[in-house]
Amino acid sequence: MKLERLPPVLTTLGHSNHPYMSGPWTPQHEEVNATDLTVLEGAIPTDIDGVYIRNTENPVHRPLGRYHPFDGDGMVHMISIREGRADYRNRFVRTRGFQAEQEAGGSLWGGLMDGPGVSTRPGFGCHGGMKDASSTDVVVHGGKIVSTFYQCGEAYWLDPETLEQGGVASWGPLDGVSAHPKIDEATGELLFFNYSKHAPYMHYGVVDRHGKTTHYVPIDLPGPRLPHDMVFTTNYSILNDLPVFWDPELLKRNIHATRFHRDLPSRFGIIPRYGRSDEIRWFEAAPTYILHFLNAYEEGDEIVMDGYFQEDPTPPPLADAPEGMGHLMAFLDEQSFRPKLHRWRFNLKTGETTEKHLDERILEFGMFNQRYAGKPYRYAYSTTAKPGWFLFTGFVKHDLETGESWSVTLPEGRYASESPFVPRIGAVDEDDGYLVSFIIDENKQTSECVLIDCKRFEDGPVVRIALPHKLSSGTHSVWADRAFIRDGVSAA
Repeated sequence: MKLERLPPVLTTLGHSNHPYMSGPWTPQHEEVNATDLTVLEGAIPTDIDGVYIRNTENPVHRPLGRYHPFDGDGMVHMISIREGRADYRNRFVRTRGFQAEQEAGGSLWGGLMDGPGVSTRPGFGCHGGMKDASSTDVVVHGGKIVSTFYQCGEAYWLDPETLEQGGVASWGPLDGVSAHPKIDEATGELLFFNYSKHAPYMHYGVVDRHGKTTHYVPIDLPGPRLPHDMVFTTNYSILNDLPVFWDPELLKRNIHATRFHRDLPSRFGIIPRYGRSDEIRWFEAAPTYILHFLNAYEEGDEIVMDGYFQEDPTPPPLADAPEGMGHLMAFLDEQSFRPKLHRWRFNLKTGETTEKHLDERILEFGMFNQRYAGKPYRYAYSTTAKPGWFLFTGFVKHDLETGESWSVTLPEGRYASESPFVPRIGAVDEDDGYLVSFIIDENKQTSECVLIDCKRFEDGPVVRIALPHKLSSGTHSVWADRAFIRDGVSAA
């Protein structure tokens, strides 16, 4: 392995005992370029060609108030795999907030858990008073990485091969872009939404593969909401109005306290991809919160939608958490909010909704073959989590036609990343490819990249590739074939 270290960023953060600034969440501040990575076990497949990219939270400065892991500065990690070789590099996302704090030499904004008055400057996004860390999501669109923040910050561009910074995406609207813009690989379009504390409270838009906004319409909601994800079919986009949102009375005092309004239904808004605001149709369902959807598709008169139904969206504080951190840790603990793989069916003819769990296990952060996005699909890949923690301990592959499933569980002390599906070059079958993941090994204080053959799922990794430093844990990731980066649409 050949390693180049870049000049260090300014940091004022020292050692911390905070549960999300230590252990697998210890911030990584080093930026490197590494080529010819060392293979620890197995062989790098020669039948894939592309990049795996993951966004992580890495706080650079000592927090002004109470730290939440979603406050951390965005850092993008990329491994490039081509012709049986692998290279790696990582970069902080140079947001306006990151640059301002580098110039100031310390934190300027409070975070998700802080009340009004902590930040020293006006903030960004729906919440206000917070830094736009661009640390939540990452997709590839129009040949560029798009990095986004869950509270509707600005969309930032990076080069998917070099991670060179491209600044704020030119198509980003005034109210920002929520995490989880969706990419339709068949058309190359990016579908997105945003939300705010002022009417109409949501917008929905479409950006073509050349980076031009071709559609942008208001979506009227009853008040400020906290949507996190969306999903689409070939002809429709599905937005949501879920009964987990800020307490309206406290919000009048600029206090952002999230509540589960159990007496309200979940509502799903189905709009034609280029539909007008008055064409949206709302379907009601059981009250819940959904962090992440899997996929959706059209089947006769129905739209089928899969995602993760939370059985207790606002759980009580975690009893064994460090003092003052019970609420934080419960809201990050899947065993507390209990997400289950779930299927909704919306009948466009009758207006009725039917729904059911597809699995009773605690599962989240699902992935599937993106060439089937918006279309009927068969295989889904979910993560399992460590009780009490926002840490992934393994994977479950589902055959959604037969109901069969297969599992991989990591050894104690090893934690995975969100793991997208990587199609083999020339693949015909939907599951002909790999899962790719970055692994944090707390036992050895190292990190590596693994690939699991989805045709032989329970055999575990076919290759383990050493990374030059230990990563911090984080949130979302994406795989992009080089042909898709080049052409902006999938070859399939």
